[in-house]
Amino acid sequence: MIIPAIDLIDGAVVRLFQGDYKQKTQYEKDPIDVVHDYADQGAKWLHIVDLTGAKDTSKRQLSLIRRMVDTQRMKFQAGGGIRSEEDVAQLLEAGISRVVIGSLAVKEPERVQSWIEKYGPEHIVLALDVNIDDNGQRMIATHGWQENSGVALESLLASFEKVGVKHVLCTDISRDGTLQGSNVSLYQDVCAKFPQISWQASGGIGGLDDIRALRPTNVGGVILGRALLEGKFTVKEAIACWQNG
Repeated sequence: MIIPAIDLIDGAVVRLFQGDYKQKTQYEKDPIDVVHDYADQGAKWLHIVDLTGAKDTSKRQLSLIRRMVDTQRMKFQAGGGIRSEEDVAQLLEAGISRVVIGSLAVKEPERVQSWIEKYGPEHIVLALDVNIDDNGQRMIATHGWQENSGVALESLLASFEKVGVKHVLCTDISRDGTLQGSNVSLYQDVCAKFPQISWQASGGIGGLDDIRALRPTNVGGVILGRALLEGKFTVKEAIACWQNG
């Protein structure tokens, strides 16, 4: 499935380069218009990153997110600085179908596992950003990629298997925002090791060939951000490519 992504700061559509707030591109697009545009082109899901809420949870853009959900044009998954159960409950109450949880899943796995048990695996996505070291180890980075957690991707997932984790959004940090292509071998490997998980590939998609390259990996979804905003291809073209090769 093709999942377009939208990053929001203070109500504006933006893009950060490799998670850096100082390297920000702002697009002259209204978020509600983007929802309608992507839905018109056939998108069934939208991935929302609330960058304002990620920096300050008291400023979460809930009213805007609610307005996006209220269009009823598609389903939404959203995240950005999820630090408490209240954050999870607020987004679900706003009509978000899946809450995306990043750093906390690494820092406090038991807490996040309890939320998966309470709200159901269908409603939680783990967002795991990996740095791949010279030995091929996939180490998870946290806090906007500023810190190496010292936790390997595989060992973290093994601990989440007991609560039936179902959705994992995995980003190879070195590829994010580069349009240089996705890390196909990474997704091939994790899909084979954890087939019960629906993997979302994120980072590096620059053209339709990059989407085509992911088809044999068995990922459940492909997150598209910068390439769509910069007009490298359309949502409609991406969906056709994913479905028909």
